[in-house]
Amino acid sequence: MSDNGGSAVGLLAYETLVHAVAGAVGSVTAMSVFFPLDTAKSRLQVDEKRKSNSTPIILAEIAKEEGLQSLYRGWFPVISSLCCSNFVYFYTFNTLKRLAVSGPGRSGPGKDLLMGVVAGVVNVVLTTPMWVVNTRLKLQGAKFRNEDLQQTQYSGIFDAFSQIIANEGVGTLWNGTLASLILVLNPAVQFMFYEALKRKAGRGGKKISSAEIFVIGAIAKAIATTATYPLQTIQAILRFGQYKGDGKGGVTGSLSNILSLFMDRIRRNGFLGLYKGLEAKLLQTVLTAALMFVVYEKIISATFRVMGLNKKLKH
Repeated sequence: MSDNGGSAVGLLAYETLVHAVAGAVGSVTAMSVFFPLDTAKSRLQVDEKRKSNSTPIILAEIAKEEGLQSLYRGWFPVISSLCCSNFVYFYTFNTLKRLAVSGPGRSGPGKDLLMGVVAGVVNVVLTTPMWVVNTRLKLQGAKFRNEDLQQTQYSGIFDAFSQIIANEGVGTLWNGTLASLILVLNPAVQFMFYEALKRKAGRGGKKISSAEIFVIGAIAKAIATTATYPLQTIQAILRFGQYKGDGKGGVTGSLSNILSLFMDRIRRNGFLGLYKGLEAKLLQTVLTAALMFVVYEKIISATFRVMGLNKKLKH
């Protein structure tokens, strides 16, 4: 390979790494700002007997019963998981995106959706154990309305990993994987709309403002979240680990558990029960995604400007 070829490959690898780091930093920043909304959403998803009040009321109840700091309970494991998860997702997505740009055909919604699905599958397989652990830690010490839910006693991330493996088996760390694999459609749909709206806003070489990026990110996430929310509720219940299925293993057992949880939720709370906590989820994910994309684009732009990469490789 020539020196120019090696240089291009090096720049390509560096650019993809910058996208991954920017995505991780952007997500951590945004989640930290809006974390209490995620706390409210988790309680409503898992604790079936908690009334589905408005988000401010839920947050006030949690703060009054468990203290203000409880709104940020589980922040570190969530942020750690999110950082790893978004690094993997952005790295995989942008690697595929660069390969697609260099290949035949133009970039479009179909390609963006496919790349998002592949990146999501890679992300789910690698990071599900971290999300199982952070779901447990986030709900530890919570005052549940449902008496059937048992409290867990973990001293931290590593203790949670060791206890889960010792008491429930290593396979438990991949609880909810099938639901998560189906849910790769969420970020895939999000990125499809985000890329499409960004292309439309930037037609004719027009510079896209931070305000436009915020709105584009918010719209893309709102569509993806609303479309996939019922399955996110099922995913949270499975990760919490206190649902006892029919005992069947493998994909058949996982699919049976998902369907059983869907039907049980509808029987107890009606169809709208599948959307319990959606208000908090939309507030959290839409605002988080919008802010994340603003931070992400700013970091990308600043880094490439400093390194001069924007002259050699088009973002």
